[in-house]
Amino acid sequence: MWHKIKHSLFVIAIIFGIGAGAYLIKLFYEVESEVSKITNYQFALASQIVDRKDRLIANVFTDENFRFYATFDEIPPRVIEALLAVEDTLFFEHIGINPDAISRAMLKNIKSMRYVEGGSTLTQQLIKNIALSPEKTLKRKITEAMLAIHIERHLSKEKILELYLNRISFGHSYHGIKTAALGYFHKSLNELTLKEICMLVGLPKAPSFYDPTKNKEYSMARANDIIDRLYDIGWISTEEYENASKEVPEVFNQTLTQNVAPYVVDEVLRELAHIEDLKTGGYYIRLKIDLDYQFAAQEAMVYGYNEISKRLHERYPKMFENGDLNDDTLNGAIVVTDTHTGDILAMVGGIDYAKTKFNRATQAKRQLGSSIKPFIYQSAFDKGDSPATFVPDVPRKFTTRGAAEAASEATQEETESKVWSPSNYTSKFHGFMTLKDALRTSSNLATINLVDQNIGFNKLYASLKQDGFENLPENMSIVLGSFELSPLEVAQQYSMFSNYGTILKPMLIESTINKSGENVYSSPEQTRHITTAAQAFLTIDILRDVVNRGTGSRARMVGLEVAGKTGTSNRNVDAWFCGFTPDVQAIVWYGRDDNTPIGPHESGGIVAPPAFAYFFSKVLTFDPGISRRFKVPEGVGLKTLDYGDFYFTDNSPLPTKRPVVDIEEELLF
Repeated sequence: MWHKIKHSLFVIAIIFGIGAGAYLIKLFYEVESEVSKITNYQFALASQIVDRKDRLIANVFTDENFRFYATFDEIPPRVIEALLAVEDTLFFEHIGINPDAISRAMLKNIKSMRYVEGGSTLTQQLIKNIALSPEKTLKRKITEAMLAIHIERHLSKEKILELYLNRISFGHSYHGIKTAALGYFHKSLNELTLKEICMLVGLPKAPSFYDPTKNKEYSMARANDIIDRLYDIGWISTEEYENASKEVPEVFNQTLTQNVAPYVVDEVLRELAHIEDLKTGGYYIRLKIDLDYQFAAQEAMVYGYNEISKRLHERYPKMFENGDLNDDTLNGAIVVTDTHTGDILAMVGGIDYAKTKFNRATQAKRQLGSSIKPFIYQSAFDKGDSPATFVPDVPRKFTTRGAAEAASEATQEETESKVWSPSNYTSKFHGFMTLKDALRTSSNLATINLVDQNIGFNKLYASLKQDGFENLPENMSIVLGSFELSPLEVAQQYSMFSNYGTILKPMLIESTINKSGENVYSSPEQTRHITTAAQAFLTIDILRDVVNRGTGSRARMVGLEVAGKTGTSNRNVDAWFCGFTPDVQAIVWYGRDDNTPIGPHESGGIVAPPAFAYFFSKVLTFDPGISRRFKVPEGVGLKTLDYGDFYFTDNSPLPTKRPVVDIEEELLF
């Protein structure tokens, strides 16, 4: 090898003269310190976000560094042959520079009195792209040549080719041949045809001009020149030559971001914000998300939105004409989880990401309304009541804490403003009713009386805190869901029912694999045991009844048991359906971004369940093996009484007779 180097330097010395040759030999040793810039070069690599089945969700990268790395073993021999044929046929024979090519280039430059040809080898081109400026000066070219000789002493030919094919730009913001293959042809390297390979290796000469998405004819003409060259030097057969010359590959013109779930990707970037090189480190981020579920959820949200809009336009056209209603502010969100693990299978934070990137699934805090009620009834069951326990569904008046003391100093109007007179959604009441019927019909008055007479406000408040609810107002309005949660937070809380008594934190990220193959982050698992499976089933059974013959009937599915609860905040501002099947839970919310009412009579039972039902109709087509019926846990009994069928446990026995409840018209608490 050393005799080749000395020979090359000798040839160059003759060309430049003895004095110049001495300078070159001196420079040869001075540039040794620059070698590490190339040999230790760190590529900025795009990270990939995939679903649980390794299907691409999105590529994330900085604007100027979109690159997937390909090792030499991944690069097909045909790619190497095509590259060498057009750029550096003697690559495996020279020492980093080609004296003959340099001589020819210099003669042409002298003859033309300007820089027209460089005679650079692939090694020199690599150096120019990594370590040197693009200026075309004699000093830079000499430095480039010296560095090339050094690089060939430190790196194998294969490694130099690997670095070159990963570093070079292929136009269209694609860096590296693996990226270009995926971008232009939607193929991996080993799937490329000869024509496609030649189109790619022809790009570095003039990436913008030969970009096949802009100038496909020029790109193919350049490829045909390379095919001719391969044939002329005997590297391809006549049959390969003829087939490749005729081929017209399909070229795709789209961003390689390929973000098919933007709200999910935004949430991933937020959760992984602590990884500084997330967009340049080449991470492989596998999510809990399942794209089949994700696409079904996205469709379901649009379907529900269209149904709401259509209904409002048909019923209240004048309100749209007057500007009291509009479609622009209406929006929604859905969070889908695995009931057994808490894995987030799908997440949609809005109807149209292009219009607004605000993720309502994670960032919007909205009043829960009657969707809070199952937690109240669960508290009653865990205290000892049963679904057959009776509670009065009658009007009540409540004076808020501190009102009596303030009355002597306040006006009559101010005093009366502290009296709370809740009512049912239908403004009707039913006298006495079982807890099963009270929850099924979502009776406000029965629920309030249950808290006041059976549970006690302080005990309920403590129970909800134990369940994980935060920022609760310390007054009776919490019984009607007056506080705010995001759909993701609701998904976590409702796992107490869908997971039979244990709350699971929804998890989004399965693993984050770095370039070394190490998992540097997974969403942390968190569980919180609240009650037994037997006790939880008492509420689950009633939530089945809510769907079968209650306020959630629009979520009913043929052949699939569904349990869930509707929720509506004051003035129909928020509409919820929090539902689940034995294997999958889906929290659906609709509302307006400006917190105005959705529309007259647009309650949770009307607005949200259709999207839920649409979603599960899709799920049954691609995941027909999901469990269809809820399991009855050990320790749960069923008995028929003269007023219905009721499940019970040892902790929640059925009453022996209908109790008599003494009702006071007004209570202070």
